[in-house]
Amino acid sequence: MDELLELWNRPKATEVYMLAGWRQWADAGAVSSALPQYLIDQLGATQIGRIKSTPFYIYQLPGMHGFLRPEIKLEDGYVTKLQLHHNDVYYWESGQQGLVIFLGDEPNLDIDHYGQVLFNLAKELNVRRVVALGGVYAAVPFDKDRSISCTYSLPKMKEELNDYAVRFSHYEGGASIPSYLAHQAEQMQVEYIAFYAMVPMYDFSSIAPNLQAITVEQDWKAWYDVMARINHMFRLGISLSDLERQSEELVTTVRGKLKELEERIPQAKIDEYLDKVTQSFTEMPFMPLDDVWEKGLGDLLQGMGE
Repeated sequence: MDELLELWNRPKATEVYMLAGWRQWADAGAVSSALPQYLIDQLGATQIGRIKSTPFYIYQLPGMHGFLRPEIKLEDGYVTKLQLHHNDVYYWESGQQGLVIFLGDEPNLDIDHYGQVLFNLAKELNVRRVVALGGVYAAVPFDKDRSISCTYSLPKMKEELNDYAVRFSHYEGGASIPSYLAHQAEQMQVEYIAFYAMVPMYDFSSIAPNLQAITVEQDWKAWYDVMARINHMFRLGISLSDLERQSEELVTTVRGKLKELEERIPQAKIDEYLDKVTQSFTEMPFMPLDDVWEKGLGDLLQGMGE
């Protein structure tokens, strides 16, 4: 076993998959950091291991002392809390389906070694496929299904992914950790997917310079749309009713705040701005065939009952 891995339990399920998230740069809507933690809490997943963090982080750079240092809390000179980097491994299973949930801090150093340890972890736990999470802010409708961008490691995976209502990324620029690791996953022949949810952000500065950009800090709708795909792909059978309810509440809250802003600053013409955003957006809902049949059967039975 890799010397940087610590494991004190192993999955017993026959089909094991991994969901990976980070406290990272591409974390719009807290898709990468908070969604894995939400699943850990909701499912009651238990920690089964960790990746040792020592080689992967910078603790000091000139002019950036406060930004990189660990946070500490003292009471009467005694250390009551020390916040260090951590990369933790959790596990949940239902029947023969197992889910490894990895949640870590984006590394500062030696990302190739970090990725190697992560994929060694996947192989050690007999993980069939890894899905990594990211979020990107964009001018997209708050009340539509989120656009999901996709990166993958092995060319043979593309045909299957066509069925998941995703956009295959043509991005060029600085790489985030989920996309960077796709290259390393290919070298290690690991099935790996990075899902990026497009999270609403509205910049009104061009029409009202005094208005700050509006963002969705915790995008329950993005969490729901990502998990709908993962739940189906991994055949987990997890109830998404709470995420669906939180999504609906989020849409209602954002709609109310935007309406209030339009009434308070009518000269900003926020409704016109949002109309343009919606008109330029093509929604790609995800509803697998078995869900379509289930919904259709439910509607039919309800009609017969009436």
